[in-house]
Amino acid sequence: MQSPLHNVSRWIQERARLAPERTAVVDDERSLDFGALEERVARAAGWLAAEGVVRGDRVALLLGNRSAYLELVFAAARLGAIAMPINIRLAPPEVAQLVEDARPRLLIHEAALDPLVAASLAQTHGALPQAHAVGGSDDPYETALAAHRPHVQMEAVSPEDPMILMYTSGTTGTPKGALLPHRKTLYNSLNAQLFFGCTQDDRVLTVVPLFHSFGLLILALPALYCGATVVLQAHFDPSALWKAVERHRISYFGGVPTMFRPLQHALDADQPDVSSLRFLFTAGAAIPVERIHAFEERGLRLKQGFGQTETSILCCLDAADAIRKAGSVGRPVLHAEIRIVREASLLLPPAQWQDCACGESGEIVVRGPINMLGYWERPEANAETLRDDWLRTGDLGCFDEEGFVTLTGRAREMFISGGENVYPRQVEAVYETHPDIHELAVIGVPHERWGETGHAFVVPEPGARLEPEALRTWGRERLASFKVPTTFEAVDELPKTVTGKVQKFRLGGENGSQ
Repeated sequence: MQSPLHNVSRWIQERARLAPERTAVVDDERSLDFGALEERVARAAGWLAAEGVVRGDRVALLLGNRSAYLELVFAAARLGAIAMPINIRLAPPEVAQLVEDARPRLLIHEAALDPLVAASLAQTHGALPQAHAVGGSDDPYETALAAHRPHVQMEAVSPEDPMILMYTSGTTGTPKGALLPHRKTLYNSLNAQLFFGCTQDDRVLTVVPLFHSFGLLILALPALYCGATVVLQAHFDPSALWKAVERHRISYFGGVPTMFRPLQHALDADQPDVSSLRFLFTAGAAIPVERIHAFEERGLRLKQGFGQTETSILCCLDAADAIRKAGSVGRPVLHAEIRIVREASLLLPPAQWQDCACGESGEIVVRGPINMLGYWERPEANAETLRDDWLRTGDLGCFDEEGFVTLTGRAREMFISGGENVYPRQVEAVYETHPDIHELAVIGVPHERWGETGHAFVVPEPGARLEPEALRTWGRERLASFKVPTTFEAVDELPKTVTGKVQKFRLGGENGSQ
């Protein structure tokens, strides 16, 4: 049933009615209470409507973390249109590819990204979106808001109507557009509210980009749903982050695993007042258990979570279990059903899938209101990922006896060496404890005798020297011999997505060192 009550944009309208004076969003340029935020959302909706945006149209957002981002997401939703976040770090051919795929009516971008937009549209085939800038000395967006009357009417939508088209981060190749409905945003927010214990008194720092599910759908939108304050930072700077925690009395913030090493160093160097923090949260990739313990020793609880663009939060480790279960990503969220299924049985209909035993690794599958509608115009990908009402995540994990989930890798990364299944994530987790290794990634490569063996790309600690034979010996003391990489290759860095996931399709092991 369609109703304005299902429209996520109504959250801001209602918060403005209930507590207009409460602070809603703070960025580098302004502080908005809910009354002012609603005014700007309504005017942005009026502007979008004047530009011809109607129900179902895509509105592409090539923006950094600023209030305009959230305003435009809610404004598009108010019209029944679909916000389409684009990673500002993409190259022109990549932006052009997304524009061609989604065919947005508008492309709203940072004024500073004029060259990127021009180069991208020059490489785009087909109809071009109207491009509009935000920011700069003569901010066209602010001019547009001032020139248009507030659009207060809420488009009637069903829970299944699409709200966001968010492209996957692309760890395995070409990104796919996950179509996310209004009900998914609601249930993600309910899950976040429960696990974060978020209330209207919280102040949530968001430095993770809003063009990613983590920043938008796990941190920012759930906080606004709860009536909390969202503090936006446009760039990650460890010292600046701790200063923001101190200045704004932040309750919690989230970051990808690669952020927490420099954050630990800045915390030790700057000694900020962090007494307002209830916890820290990380997701996007696995984080070393040692890092969790390091923050605990400094009086800060670092919780681990797990999700993906297609679902957002799937599991979260509660603060009370963060140390006792360090290394786990926690229990499944309330508003979802999660199973771990034996991989061989996934070839059968879902009614015949076989659940893994406790401690047995298999693929994580999920059903419930947090699932996407499907991939934008990708029927083959939908047929592979969506099976009846279940979504195959492609992530491998296992349950322990208490129902906590530990990730063991990606289904498509598993390789077979001498007839034995090898899960790279398990190997990586062991080698991450080596004192001379900063980080590493393991892939399977062809081997004349064993079929496939592991090849490790290693980023050494500063000053450390790579000794392949010593690394193999060290590994054999902790892993079955078939799991130990045959070759090790020193690299300066690993290619990653914005959330810290290693893009293994960009690695090649043909030129392994030894």
